[in-house]
Amino acid sequence: MPFSTGTVTNTRDFNTAASNIVLNVRNLDLTTPVSIIVSVFASVDSDTFYSAYMLSYDVPANSYDVRTFFIGGNVAYEVQIDMFSTSLPNTLTSVYGIDEFGNLVTDQRFAPSELSFIPALSPSM
Repeated sequence: MPFSTGTVTNTRDFNTAASNIVLNVRNLDLTTPVSIIVSVFASVDSDTFYSAYMLSYDVPANSYDVRTFFIGGNVAYEVQIDMFSTSLPNTLTSVYGIDEFGNLVTDQRFAPSELSFIPALSPSM
């Protein structure tokens, strides 16, 4: 069940730029862990994107996991998330941009219902 933020513009001309991206994962299943794969693509020129981060990790049953990714200096980015479990994943994810002062960048907020379903994670670039 992969999801994406879509391409996010990250410039001060557009609004406040994020220096970090925070990924929140909540595994609601009481007995089964969930495996998470995260890909963060970024661009310094809005033309060429590169794989900034690719990470795989497990979130235990009935727990939270919060990860922070540095994205400062990039004018655009995209976060893709995929979840795997031995049963149907019962997992909530959200992505937030945070500025250099630790404040939320409100235009870079992706609650669970705002993430777009995609058929598969993109290959690394």
